[in-house]
Amino acid sequence: MSERAPAPAPDPAQDPGLRTRLVEVGIELVTAEGVQALSLREIARRAGVSHGAPRRYFPTHLDLLSAIARRGFAALGAQVADAVDGSQAGPRAQLTELGRRYLDFARDNPGMYELMFRHDLLESHRLGLRETSMPLFRVLIDLVTRVRPPSGREPQAVAGALWANLHGIAQLWGWGSLQLATGADDIEPLLHAALDAHLGPEGR
Repeated sequence: MSERAPAPAPDPAQDPGLRTRLVEVGIELVTAEGVQALSLREIARRAGVSHGAPRRYFPTHLDLLSAIARRGFAALGAQVADAVDGSQAGPRAQLTELGRRYLDFARDNPGMYELMFRHDLLESHRLGLRETSMPLFRVLIDLVTRVRPPSGREPQAVAGALWANLHGIAQLWGWGSLQLATGADDIEPLLHAALDAHLGPEGR
């Protein structure tokens, strides 16, 4: 009786799971080694496919990076939703928790956080990345609107300034610059100072 011929190797172009696998490998890589490690060739190698296989799903490098960043925004969005949705706390307390989750995400996922805010990705209109990121900003605007900051400025402007402040804290803390400049060993007072600066003192 003749031996059965071995099954042919799966064609990456026909493998519906490969696209997801490439993104997951990219997430693993950016988590372990940072943005600089995210080459198409290295992602393909770690996924166990030819270096040309990713282009069947992601025609450009930006397409693949955007898909990876989209997963980061989804994870951050889940953190924000967990802090806000269904919360019985007032808007100021929700903003405090949102800011805390944002800073924690940046601290715990530095590679992904850096990737998510690369301007070439956000400006490329790849894979609806802005449609994934902008709902987070709208949550911030809504909470600022409910707090009614004493400056009387438009909520969009206050939310934008607060976001920029949180982003700056996250970046400078990640680099060690704020610890060096302020002598702080806890990021929490910086969060409260940023909220007070943009929203007025709590309980005013």
